[in-house]
This record gives sequence, C-alpha cells and structure tokens, in this order.
Amino acid sequence: MSPKTMRLLAKPMLLAAALIWGTSFFIMKNTLDAVPVFFLLAIRFTAGAVLLGLIAWKRWRSFTPDYLWRGAVIGGFLFLAYSIQTFGLARTTSSKNAFLTAVYCVIVPFLTWAVMKVRPDRYNIAAALLCVSGVGLVSLNEELSINAGDLLTLVAALFYAGHIVAVSKVSEGKDVTLLTVLQFAFSALFAWVCGAFTETFPAAALTDPAVALPLAYLCVMATTAALLFQNVGMVWSDPASGSVILSLESVFGVLFSVLFAGDSVTLRLLLGFGLIFVAVVCSETKFSFLHKRASQDSKTRP
Repeated sequence: MSPKTMRLLAKPMLLAAALIWGTSFFIMKNTLDAVPVFFLLAIRFTAGAVLLGLIAWKRWRSFTPDYLWRGAVIGGFLFLAYSIQTFGLARTTSSKNAFLTAVYCVIVPFLTWAVMKVRPDRYNIAAALLCVSGVGLVSLNEELSINAGDLLTLVAALFYAGHIVAVSKVSEGKDVTLLTVLQFAFSALFAWVCGAFTETFPAAALTDPAVALPLAYLCVMATTAALLFQNVGMVWSDPASGSVILSLESVFGVLFSVLFAGDSVTLRLLLGFGLIFVAVVCSETKFSFLHKRASQDSKTRP
C-alpha cells in the first residue's frame, strides 16, 4: 500500500486496537469462570507467539542469541502484569479493572525517573495528581479502604509500567516485532509452569464452544490482531493523536462492561473514570494536540 493509504488507515487501525482491547475485559472475566488464570494466559500467549511468529517469519533472519534473555526479561514483566491484573479482574468489576489498569501510563514517567534518571515534567506531575484523585473515587469506599481486586489491578499497573521501561531498556537496536514474539513465548512458558503446579488443566471446558470461541477471540484478536494494528497504526500516525486513540481502550472497557456484563456505574465512578482518563491523556500527549490546534487557528484568522 502507498504511504498515503497507510496514513489514512492508521487512525482506524488504532481505534480498532482500542476497541478490541476494550472488549477483552468483560470477555476475560466471563472466561475466568471456566478457565483458571495461568492456563488462560498460557493458551493466550502461546497462540499469540505462534501467530505473530508466523506473520513475522522474515524477521527471524535478524535473530541472535541475546534476543532470548531480552525476551525473557520483558516476558517476565508481561507475565506478572497480566497475571496480577487477571487475578484482580476475578475480584472486581471489568469496568473498574479497565480504568485502573490504565494508571500504568501515569506511572511510567516516574519509574523512568527512578531507572533512567529522566525527570518527569509538569504534565507528568499534574497527571499523577489527577490520577490519584480518580483512583480514590473509583476504589476507596466510605471506610477509606480498598478491595482486593482493585488493589491487585493497581499492582498490575505498576508491572505494566515496569514492562514498558524494560522494553525501552533492552530493545535498542533490536527488531521490536521479533522481541514481541519472544516475550509472548516466555510469558506463555511462565504461565504453563505456574499452571502446572497450581491449577487443574480445564480440558473439558475447552471443548465447550461457549468457552472455546471467546478464548479464540482473546488469542487471535485481542493478542495478535490488536497488537499488529497498534504497531502499524503508531508508525503511520503522529504520537499525540495515536496515544489519545489508544487510551480509549479504558472507555470502551467500561462501555462494553456496562452493556454486556451488567456492571453498574455510579456518578462517583464516572467522575473517577473521567479524572483517570484526563490523567492518561495528559501524561501521554501533554495536550500537544490542543497546542497544535490553537496554532492552526491563529494562522487561519484574518
């Protein structure tokens, strides 16, 4: 396809990725009723590694042995993030899980500061304050305590942030798609090992179409297709608008959870979700799209 066509398709691809990931929260929650956490992740990441590995088969020419330890490191972070998030999902609503997971976007600049000594700017600090306020509205009850599911989700957000920082540390000069295949493979390996020691393999459940079809959707669409849409879309889109579109994942997560999972959303939750969403947009884009629009408007005035 021509560059012009790719630029036209970029934003729809990013929106499709956000939409697919938004549906995955309530589908995962429903699937957890039949498939335990580690085996669910093992199947999902194994399928993702195989499918993406086949799609990117030409890239294997650039493979070197050091890809293995790099894939193991970022795969370990990804496995911990997904595992803790999924255990949290089993103990809270899918809508709250969707928005609390998005907190990782706000954590990343501060974790980068700790690891790489890159100081966060005023937008990062403002985003953190907005995010803390939003998390308080979403998670704290009248006794100012937090339930186990929400707490696990916030811990998962920390590991997602760690995963992003780890990727930036170990992927320099490497093929990112190939690293993604290997991180999926190692995540799957860790999940298979944990499942073998702690869970019973749900062989009977996997033959039930009510379980197998949603699981296939998670493997093919939410793991492989959405990731490809994200990677391609971000290449052909400007980072600011691309980040805003991808942040809609949490909005779609709430929408589909309300429509299909029966989650109830109060005014307090909506306010908390709104603060977290603004915090994510602030941290990811620094509102550069507003500055750009203001600049364009000033140029068009007589």
